[in-house]
Amino acid sequence: MRSRHAALAATAVVLVGLTTTLTSAGSAAAAASRVRLGSSSDVTRTSWQGPAFTMNGDGKINAASMKAAVDAIRGGTGSIDVVVIAGSAPTSGSATPECDAVMALPGVNSCTSWTLTAASDGNNTQVNADIRNAEFVYFAGGDQCRYAAWKGTALEASVESVVAKGGGSGGGSAGHHINSPVVYDACKGSVTSPEALANPYDSYITFTTGMFDWPNYSGVINDSHFTTRDRMGRTMAFVARAIKDGRTAGGKAWGVGVEEGSSLLLDKNGQATLYGTEAFVVLGDHQPEQAASGKPLTFSNFKIWRLGPGQTYDFKNRPTCGYYLRSVTNGVADANLYSGTPQSSCGASGGTTLTESEPNDSRTAANDATGNPASISGSLQTTGDRDYYRLSLTSGQQLTVDCAVPAAYDADVYLMDSAGSTLARSVNSGSGADETVTFTRTATGSGTYYLDVEAYSGSGTAPYTCTLTSA
Repeated sequence: MRSRHAALAATAVVLVGLTTTLTSAGSAAAAASRVRLGSSSDVTRTSWQGPAFTMNGDGKINAASMKAAVDAIRGGTGSIDVVVIAGSAPTSGSATPECDAVMALPGVNSCTSWTLTAASDGNNTQVNADIRNAEFVYFAGGDQCRYAAWKGTALEASVESVVAKGGGSGGGSAGHHINSPVVYDACKGSVTSPEALANPYDSYITFTTGMFDWPNYSGVINDSHFTTRDRMGRTMAFVARAIKDGRTAGGKAWGVGVEEGSSLLLDKNGQATLYGTEAFVVLGDHQPEQAASGKPLTFSNFKIWRLGPGQTYDFKNRPTCGYYLRSVTNGVADANLYSGTPQSSCGASGGTTLTESEPNDSRTAANDATGNPASISGSLQTTGDRDYYRLSLTSGQQLTVDCAVPAAYDADVYLMDSAGSTLARSVNSGSGADETVTFTRTATGSGTYYLDVEAYSGSGTAPYTCTLTSA
């Protein structure tokens, strides 16, 4: 028999920390419980350097990713205030396990833990004051259905205000789920992978949308306890449902599964870095061949990226290479769902040329060349003109760029990393001098790179052509 949600346990209020208070959330609701550790006064500062987000595979604080988030938000100086939101009190041990861990980190001024057991607690005045005065909000493990009930309340807007001012949000297990734009809310119970694949419209598969939609993280469905509880199959079903039901834009959806003890840190530039053992990004980029109520799922070629310790995934410029493929046929998934040989020549376009589209004068406005075109063509029509192209390379992949430059101008070519640091350059002197750069990615995983073709002197409408060769 499948497990249903347990009845709500009575909340025990334990006198720990500096401050413990009870506030009424309504005449018919249990009191909300507040415990504050650290300073009794909030930090006052005009600007913060986030946002930053932690996506944890279980309910525990991951010290390494949390420290990185704290440091990113405070810009390496000063300290921040943290609020932990829980839907139920711990049944044993410390009454504030998340705040205990947070207060052990440098750069933390205070940590306030709130236990909220009713939907109406989302409009609690003191809760929302604490959140708005904080710089990071962490949703504890437990029951994401309780968190989804706060959609549309003041609490939702308060958390969004923390992110908007350069703070952050995060969570583990249920708290990980609530931080994606499409939330598997489990309001009717938890579903297993075999059940979800056998019927992607199982009554236990329910979603909440329209709550949190963080920068660079659109189209995502989070899942937790990923490998330990064999949740790849159900994430595939969630992705297929999101596409079929139109819950995500562009006919694509991404599942993000994080293993227990692991955490993805998502920075303000959309770069996610894994702290821990492993996480997975599961892309569905077409309509399912079969996804209907009472019928098993059929979906070909999910694209799966496996991240190991320290590896990254760029959610702002989502890679088009470095994945392995797995399919589901009549409810039966391929073998070896959690490992595979990454594709290194994916997206090759069979000799096609990408023609520049202005404006592309900066990394943020770069033309997308992640589909691995055979060549790139553009022109440098003003002195100082710069043309940027975004590329993606996988571990061990070597890229050579050979640029044929017309006699109208002298062009230089630079290959840069995602932060804009130069990795290779070619600056041959003279109008019409050709340029060549070569670079091999030695780091694990995949990464985003930028090709910069710029006018050193002269200008004109005559095109340059850069041939891209990868090995």
